[in-house]
Amino acid sequence: MAKLSAFIAGLLFGLGLLLAGMANPSKVLAFLDLTGAWDPSLALVMLGAIGVAVGPLTWARRQSRSLLGQPMQLPVKRELDARLIGGSLVFGIGWGIAGICPGPAVATLLTGHWQVLVFTLAMLSGMLLFKALESRRRA
Repeated sequence: MAKLSAFIAGLLFGLGLLLAGMANPSKVLAFLDLTGAWDPSLALVMLGAIGVAVGPLTWARRQSRSLLGQPMQLPVKRELDARLIGGSLVFGIGWGIAGICPGPAVATLLTGHWQVLVFTLAMLSGMLLFKALESRRRA
């Protein structure tokens, strides 16, 4: 049941990304172009997502188990550090260059656009590099 609910949540998330235009790199780049032809519509999408998430997250913080009986796993770290800031910068730079972030990349992977494939391969390479660096750091 947990895997089925995760699959359904992923489908809903992907569909929401597609409907909101988050999977359209030109729309994302227009949102990021604050000095040119700025398109504020994605800000409304983000505000809507925050509004939808506030209630369930508030509820989840008070629970020790999910509705399916799994342990509740919410982030507990609250402080900013160099790794968080560095990761955010790398994410933002990649988003600004490509106009694609990981969720929309996966949602549009089967469209056949070579740019999405290149982005996804670069993303996976970055994940493998991070895993290798983390292994070395912990050793």
